[in-house]
Amino acid sequence: MLAELEKMGIINPAAVYRNLAPAKLVEHALRRGEGRLSSTGALVVTTGKYTGRSPDDKFTVKTPDVANEIDWGKVNVPMEEAAFEGIYRRMCAYLQRREIFVFDGFAGADPKYAKRFRIINEMACQNMFIHQLLIRPTEDQLKDFTPDFTIVAAPGFHCIPEVDGTHSEAAIVVNFNRKMVLICGSQYNGEIKKSVFSVMNYLMPKEGAFPMHCSANVGEAGDVAIFFGLSGTGKTTLSADPNRRLIGDDEHVWSDDGVFNIEGGCFAKCIDLTRENEPQIYDAIRFGALVENVVMDEDTREFDFFDRSITENTRVGYPVDFIPNCLIPGHAGHPKTVIFLTADAFGVLPPISKLTREQAKYHFVSGYTSKLAGIERGVKEPQTTFSTCFGAPFLPLHPSVYADMLGKKIDEHDTNVYLVNTGWSGGPYGVGKRMSIKYTRAMVTAALNGDLEKGEFKPHPVFKVLVPTACPNVPAEVLDPRSTWEDKAAYDAQAKDLAARFVKNFAKYDNMPAEIIAAGPVAD
Repeated sequence: MLAELEKMGIINPAAVYRNLAPAKLVEHALRRGEGRLSSTGALVVTTGKYTGRSPDDKFTVKTPDVANEIDWGKVNVPMEEAAFEGIYRRMCAYLQRREIFVFDGFAGADPKYAKRFRIINEMACQNMFIHQLLIRPTEDQLKDFTPDFTIVAAPGFHCIPEVDGTHSEAAIVVNFNRKMVLICGSQYNGEIKKSVFSVMNYLMPKEGAFPMHCSANVGEAGDVAIFFGLSGTGKTTLSADPNRRLIGDDEHVWSDDGVFNIEGGCFAKCIDLTRENEPQIYDAIRFGALVENVVMDEDTREFDFFDRSITENTRVGYPVDFIPNCLIPGHAGHPKTVIFLTADAFGVLPPISKLTREQAKYHFVSGYTSKLAGIERGVKEPQTTFSTCFGAPFLPLHPSVYADMLGKKIDEHDTNVYLVNTGWSGGPYGVGKRMSIKYTRAMVTAALNGDLEKGEFKPHPVFKVLVPTACPNVPAEVLDPRSTWEDKAAYDAQAKDLAARFVKNFAKYDNMPAEIIAAGPVAD
């Protein structure tokens, strides 16, 4: 291992630890003062200034071989090769005489598509996190392990904006030519996880496989469901269903052979966590889990999941097999049901609605939700956003590549598609209330087991989506968002306003078929 690091330019490390067991990594983290143990045995850390992803600090190196492939713009910001090399040389110098923790593992539960990732960390706690989040190799697989991609994460190394052309001391820099990602200045573990995902979003379409920002589970009959949505919309919560087997909570690929998990672990939000509402996630917070930025009582070491004083974006990472009914390996058949999750801060979208084929493509391209507080730096309250394919921050290629792949998949497999609003009801954010998780679970269950298909649907007058008139274990008035508002005229005005935002956003997509454009909301 030492020789391989030297070839990379990382020389004279104080020590090198490769693929240590989680217990040993916990010991190192405690020895180094990186965290503390909770009453449940979980390792607890705080991540300092960066408690969420920092999208404005992400760059992609513009090399000749990718210059015409990458969808350059606000998401994929170009960096010159010389700037990358300058940052990398100084990072290697920074890592001299420091302990180095290395994890070699896989992304992709289907061996046909799996990619080998080497993660190099300066912190034991971060190495434990990615050890639990990716797919862990066997001893035999480690013997001849050669990485397809390498990620170097050194939160203690700070960029110099005036020298490096970065926006701050933090930078996440992807170099597809060098097959490398550098993560500087930020200790937020989500940057490592999403860097793997961004790389897979570049590689998988080249192999004819569709990468997805979604969770997935499977029923006893082998019926697969996938849940698209940005962080905070409920992907992890709704996929962790005691009556279904969990495939994974965030990143998957839909190939010609079915759906497989990119990861070997989960990264769940902890804010307002209770055993009653989310028992599987609650019970996963034990030894071997890494908890980020959750306030803990110094004496009892008990968590206060309702305390937002550090951040709204409190998190826990744990291996997928901490969920009792997980599917190992995470590979199943073709989805019977696709669910788009959105957290509508306006409070006007129905809590569940069925989409036609054209509507499914429209809403996938639109990717409407509200950014929730804490997930990205600077977001203090929900903000309206349209994130193409429910994952624009992680898509190196043009969105049409991913949208076309979804359209072909749902057509080929005759998949039902639903839009589920886990946001507000009875009024907008600040007036209404967040949708009851109890009702959302009941609606999702009815969609998955076919109960909704047995009933009637009515088209929404503004959004055109098909709203069920009844759902088991859900009051009828909850299904109609307008009926939950005291001021009906205010609802109508707010619905028209959101519809107009949909139309304005969709206008930026060139050459969309007329039938997909017509499937969108009515703006006037």
